[in-house]
Amino acid sequence: MGEKGSCCTPGRDGAATGAAPLFRRAPATALNTRGMKRLAGGVFRMGTEDSDGFPADGEGPVREVTLSPFFIDATSVTNKQFAKFVKETGYKTEAERLKNSFVFYLLAPKEMERRMHRRVLGCEWWLNVPGACWKHPEGRDTHIRDRMDHPVTHVSWNDALAYCEWAGKRLPTEAEYEYAARGGLVQQKYAWGDELHPNGEHRCNIWQGAFPDHNTLEDGYLGTSPVRAFPANGYGLHDMAGNVWEWCWDAWSPDFHHNGPRENPAGPPAGDARVIRGGSYLCHDSYCNRYRVAARTSNTPDSSTGNLGFRCVVDTA
Repeated sequence: MGEKGSCCTPGRDGAATGAAPLFRRAPATALNTRGMKRLAGGVFRMGTEDSDGFPADGEGPVREVTLSPFFIDATSVTNKQFAKFVKETGYKTEAERLKNSFVFYLLAPKEMERRMHRRVLGCEWWLNVPGACWKHPEGRDTHIRDRMDHPVTHVSWNDALAYCEWAGKRLPTEAEYEYAARGGLVQQKYAWGDELHPNGEHRCNIWQGAFPDHNTLEDGYLGTSPVRAFPANGYGLHDMAGNVWEWCWDAWSPDFHHNGPRENPAGPPAGDARVIRGGSYLCHDSYCNRYRVAARTSNTPDSSTGNLGFRCVVDTA
C-alpha cells in the first residue's frame, strides 16, 4: 500500500476500505451513557479565520451551526475499554491484520531507526513498524499492560466504527467535536481559553522543545498520557486538545461546509478520507499547531498511527 495522510498522521492509501456506511443515530440508554457528559447543543460559532491557522484546511469561515443535544465520552476510549471490546468480540484491528502500523521514531525500537525503507518520505520521524498495533504500541516487544488508562491508539476509522457498533454508540460529527472542545467558550483559540499556558500551566499533552528531535518533556510526556492527566474543559471533557488525534464521522473536504448544512451537519456524502480533530502529543507550533479548537486535518479510513484514537457520542432520547 502507498502512504497518504499528513505529517500529523501518516496513512495508508485507503484502497481496501470499500463504501462507507450510512450515518446513523445512536439512542441513549442507561448503559451506554456511563462515563459520558450530556451537552445541551444549540447554536454555536464554528470555525476560525485566525491568521495563525491553516486556511487550506478549511478552518473557516466562521459560521453559526445548530446542534441537537447529545452525550459524549468524557475521555478518549482507553486501552482498558478497547481490550474489553476485543475480549468480547474477538475483533482484529486493521493494523493487526496488516501486521504493521506507524510509530514516532523516538518511541520505536532502536533497530528501526537504521532501516530507512521504513521511514515515511517527507515525514522521516514516522516509521512503519512491524507488529505495532493497539496492544503493542511501539512494536511486538511493547505492551499496554502499564497503560490501560491511556487512550487506545493504532485504531483506524473502520476499527472505531466497529467499537461504536458494539458499544451502541457512534463517532461524533466534526461539528459536535468542535462544539464539545470549545467547552462553552465562544471563539477562543484553545479548549480552555486564548492562552496556551495560562498561569504557566500545561493544559494538554503536546510537544515542547525542537521538533522532531528534542522534547524537553515540560508537560511530563513523550508519548501518550493517561486520559485524565490534564484538567477538563468547561464541559468536563478531557484531552479535547493534544494527547491523540480523534476520528470524527465526517468525510474530509476543505470547502463543503462553505455552503453546506448548518443544522446537525455530518459532512459531505462521500470522500476518500475522514476528519480527525484535536491534535496530539506530537503537535508543536513550529510546524503543526492543530491543537487549536478549530483546527482540522484528515486521514484515510484504514490508517492507524501511534497518535490516533477516538471517543464516542450517543443521541439524547
